[in-house]
Amino acid sequence: MKISSVVFCLAIFLSMQSVLAQSNSGERLISVNLQNEKGPMNTMFKECIGAGRANEGLRADWQQQLEIVKQDCDFKYIRMHGLLTDDMAVYKEDRQGNPVYNFQYIDVLYDYILEIGMKPFVELGFMPNALASGDQTIFWWRGNVTPPKDYNKWEALIRNLVQHWTDRYGEEEVKTWYFEVWNEPNLSPGFWTGTQDEYFKLYQYAAQGVKAVNPAYKVGGPATAGAAWVPETIAFCEKNNVPIDFISTHSYGVDVGFLDEFGGTGTRLSANDRAVSQDVINSRKQITESTKPQLELHYTEWSSSYTPADPIHDSYHEAAYILNKIKQIGDAATSMSYWVFTDIFEEPGPRFTPFHGGFGLMNTQGIKKPAYQAYALLNKLGDTELANTDDKSWACKNEQGNFQLLLWDYTYTLPDDSINNQDYYIRNLPAKSKGSCRVSISGVPQGNYQLEVYQVGYMHNDPYSLYDQLGKPSQLSKQQVEFLKESSNGMPEKSELVKVKADGSFEREIPLHENDVYLLRFRKL
Repeated sequence: MKISSVVFCLAIFLSMQSVLAQSNSGERLISVNLQNEKGPMNTMFKECIGAGRANEGLRADWQQQLEIVKQDCDFKYIRMHGLLTDDMAVYKEDRQGNPVYNFQYIDVLYDYILEIGMKPFVELGFMPNALASGDQTIFWWRGNVTPPKDYNKWEALIRNLVQHWTDRYGEEEVKTWYFEVWNEPNLSPGFWTGTQDEYFKLYQYAAQGVKAVNPAYKVGGPATAGAAWVPETIAFCEKNNVPIDFISTHSYGVDVGFLDEFGGTGTRLSANDRAVSQDVINSRKQITESTKPQLELHYTEWSSSYTPADPIHDSYHEAAYILNKIKQIGDAATSMSYWVFTDIFEEPGPRFTPFHGGFGLMNTQGIKKPAYQAYALLNKLGDTELANTDDKSWACKNEQGNFQLLLWDYTYTLPDDSINNQDYYIRNLPAKSKGSCRVSISGVPQGNYQLEVYQVGYMHNDPYSLYDQLGKPSQLSKQQVEFLKESSNGMPEKSELVKVKADGSFEREIPLHENDVYLLRFRKL
């Protein structure tokens, strides 16, 4: 089908949408006063973002996408697997068994990350084959998941690597980094063939290696799946006088399972409204009740689903899901690192279709998904949060006299237990009406404002639904890629002049559909 025909069909379809939608007479009210400040806006949502593996970071398209993501979403740190895996050529041994180090590939990657204004959240893994005690691997790219054959050599590797970074980038820079030991060691034998005690030994030797270079450097773990091992890790470090500066762990919004590298099992989005957020809040509680209550808490992986073949990642539903979870979590976490920024992600091997349910905020061709727009809109919020009783919105302002309101509907739409994500979210899923939302803003200084209205939802910055209209081609032409990029460019859908009178009030009625997201952005003229 020609793109012009698709656009024509979509215009007709969208004009019919309001007629076909099921109406809801309920009205939601968001009332805020610009003079009633809550405090600084918590930006833990953009502290860190995930990526698949280090070697993918040497690709030009990966780097191009990361630069765009940094520009629009302003993530501070990036975390990835496979930094020490053999495709990064970090470690081998000579004929006498002496270590030989090579950090050239890491230098290329980290130089780039720092050049664009980001920092590494260093995941120390997986095991170089020459240092491994076994040959069990995970993923298409064969990350070795066995303990070291020699823990002293493991510590020496970490110490030499951290010293190299200190020499290259300076002590003050590396003090701002985080060093996380391994990934999901509780998923045995998937990510770790050893026991919990062996992981703690791995952690201890790694922490010693980091701290030997500089005691001020930050090291932590256990980087577990499902919010596991938090009290046990703290207890081990306390008992054995092992340094720990932060707790890291992971959570995904499905009810069962934590590892599905090939996407072979069906998943279902949890119907529990507090999925993910309840894990984070519980982890914070475990830390607070421990002997180390001041530890930072970093969720270094989170998303709606743990498999790289789940179409909810591509769906317009994901934007509202992300915002809902971040709002629920509040200040319980120091960072929430969404897994991941791009579909250039090869755990099960290279992917063969442009939309395959990949984890990324962008697909392989750099098309921005609704999930991307959620973070881009969050990044447009001001530095000061306003008091607001609505639990599905943020109201903010900045020193320039501009103010913003980000609001959304989150509706769980999976019909029943008989259908999973893989069969449901690949469908064309028009959003039903949720009535309207009345926005009432008071305390606005008199004057003229430019109001920009951004929208994400069904057929709004929704490239997957357009891809469906194109017939879901297995390969996209250049023209189709440009069409889908333009349709999801995140630009305002409306822009108008608003005159605020002496009473300092603004009111607006906004029609809402399931999983709609709106940003109202007021710029003082």
